[in-house]
Amino acid sequence: MLHLQNTWRRRASAMAGMALALAVPTLASAGGAPSVYMEELTSPELQARIDAGATTALVPIGGTEQSGPHIVLGKHNVRAHILAGRIAQRLGNATVAPVIAYVPEGAIAPPAGHMRFAGTLSIPEAAFESMLESTARSLCQHGVRDVFFLGDHGGYQKSEEKAAARVNAKGRCRAHALLDYYQATQAGYVADLKRRGHGDAEIGLHAGLADTSLSLALDPAGVRSGLLAAGAKAGPNGGVRGDPTRASAELGQLGVTRIVDASVAAIRAATGAKNPSKQP
Repeated sequence: MLHLQNTWRRRASAMAGMALALAVPTLASAGGAPSVYMEELTSPELQARIDAGATTALVPIGGTEQSGPHIVLGKHNVRAHILAGRIAQRLGNATVAPVIAYVPEGAIAPPAGHMRFAGTLSIPEAAFESMLESTARSLCQHGVRDVFFLGDHGGYQKSEEKAAARVNAKGRCRAHALLDYYQATQAGYVADLKRRGHGDAEIGLHAGLADTSLSLALDPAGVRSGLLAAGAKAGPNGGVRGDPTRASAELGQLGVTRIVDASVAAIRAATGAKNPSKQP
């Protein structure tokens, strides 16, 4: 797990450096602003931020699953980590908890779905929901008022809602299943791709054009670009639903923008926060 966390940090740092070169805002300002990632702060540093008004916490949820021959197993984890950071930076009053990488992926024995492929890890839904609930309650204990679950995978969206409801039933703070985060990739992003001439079969449902393009935009090192054609040939029996051949970082950026914009708007609406850029 330590190796995977370090990998996320190296990749996030590399992407931040690239963004800086392109004059795109990064997670830390030129003045050396503290990281939005909790695991990169000390306990007193985090407490000071919460006391100063950073009372929103984002819990990025990924998953460890196969994505054909051309995308790494940690795809969802890296994407959720980077996207949550960008969302937190835009909000200005949020911090990001460590990524939850263990999620329900279906039956283990006999294996079903993604569990048919090496590297996929699955836990029971009850254990997953309990982990989300305990994570939110832990954050609430330290002064966080609103906890948002950001799920990068479609299979556990209902579990996010169940866990949030359990937290809210016990009071103290509010938990939210941020469904807008995932829905942005299913509606607006798909519409953007269709306007550029890509059809449903190519866009795909898993490891196709849309999925692969998102990874190219956020974590190009996690895509085996030389195997995109192999991914297209693999088909459902090879863990791919769609055609990643024409995937690109440019197309993926359309999805990144959709996810960040939709998430920020939904969080501000849920918390009653204002857009700083629109305040007088």
